[in-house]
Amino acid sequence: MAQVLEFKLPDLGEGLTEAEIVRWLVDVGDVVAIDQPVVEVETAKAMVEVPCPYGGVVTARFGEEGTELPVGAPLITVAVGAVGPVDGEPHPTPTASDTAPADEGSGNVLVGYGTGAPAARRKRVRAGTPAAGPGPAPDPAPAVGGPDRAARTSASAGPSAAGKASGPATSPGAASGAVTAPDGPVPVISPLVRKLAREKGLDLRTLRGSGPDGLILRADVEQAMAAVPAPAAVVPAPVATPVAAERVPLRGVRGAVADKLSRSRREIPDATCWVDADATELMAARTAMNAAGGPKISLLALLARICTAALARYPELNSTVDTAAREIVRLPQVHLGFAAQTERGLVVPVVRDAHDRTAESLSAEFARLTEVARTGSLTPADLTGGTFTLNNYGVFGVDGSTPIINHPEAAMLGVGRIIPKPWVHGGELAVRQVVQLSLTFDHRVCDGGTAGGFLRYVADCVEQPAVLLRTL
Repeated sequence: MAQVLEFKLPDLGEGLTEAEIVRWLVDVGDVVAIDQPVVEVETAKAMVEVPCPYGGVVTARFGEEGTELPVGAPLITVAVGAVGPVDGEPHPTPTASDTAPADEGSGNVLVGYGTGAPAARRKRVRAGTPAAGPGPAPDPAPAVGGPDRAARTSASAGPSAAGKASGPATSPGAASGAVTAPDGPVPVISPLVRKLAREKGLDLRTLRGSGPDGLILRADVEQAMAAVPAPAAVVPAPVATPVAAERVPLRGVRGAVADKLSRSRREIPDATCWVDADATELMAARTAMNAAGGPKISLLALLARICTAALARYPELNSTVDTAAREIVRLPQVHLGFAAQTERGLVVPVVRDAHDRTAESLSAEFARLTEVARTGSLTPADLTGGTFTLNNYGVFGVDGSTPIINHPEAAMLGVGRIIPKPWVHGGELAVRQVVQLSLTFDHRVCDGGTAGGFLRYVADCVEQPAVLLRTL
């Protein structure tokens, strides 16, 4: 006999406590192998395919697509040792007595199988849906299926009910001069004739059939309806329908962004400074690099290389604050985050050890992470551990912004669009490629002098890329 095992939503790591079901990969009755992905879930950090540690037949799924489940809640039950169900037989439903603990399996999948008691699943109740529970019995429903069925129902209830069912109302058949038939079975065989009469509101008891033994045919119904004048069309007055406000749940990536930004505003006393810079020489240097052959160098990679050089001069901005110990922790490596807009919302992938990378290596890593972000395949490791963030909001066609620090980092550099503007160059007015740079920093880790020095160095490198040669 097959043993039914319950597989619970595992601990997905990174401190995540819940996940939303995006797409089921198996149905009830499917045969699954050990470590086969059975469901795709979305956490606050990434999309994850969850593999099942058991092999067998899926007997139940818990939660519809769009449902949010806590870690430890049941996902599916699997009949281990069973073959596929026989056609026509119901799938077995697991009970508390035959459900085994989910602490057996392959042991080489996600973290936390069998940990903790199953948490109560969150139920969503649609607006306007009454809560289940005992209540008074409903009033008897009116007869369904047309006047002829109502007549049969009345006749079966007894003479008094039949008398009440037949009233003085005039049917379309009576208006055509048809003779009212006595109570009893209506001589109709075809269900299509009954359906047609029901749709037209025609009482079949008022018709005399032209078929054998008075059988009512389709032609009899159509003839009776042709004799009835069409009612005048009534145009209903337009009714204004109030438009309800749309409510968008703060969950998944959107919820994670909301939580992080709110925490940043609550905990970090931030300040912002900005400067305009002439980026004409930087753009020319990039053009020369790409014209020399080899992999293309992106503008974001050049800005990132400038940031790492500036952080080497001003390490205060590559730090975090330990509030419990009341200490500023200066970090030895630069793990550079960059803002990327996707269909799922804003995400911040992290380029590891950006300070050790060349412009060519940075270009390749930015391109790789951007593509992974667009396909929704970023892992939690790709989105955590950043020490400084570069935000190129110029791609949205805006000049400036006041970035919100990506908690628990200490600073973020924002870059606006690069556009031609009038600029004094070499003592004369000229049209130059100008960009606005803005730096938001945690005022606990440094004062305005340090922040201003960092931003001024970045601007100098943008205006004169040869300044970077000192640090290469």
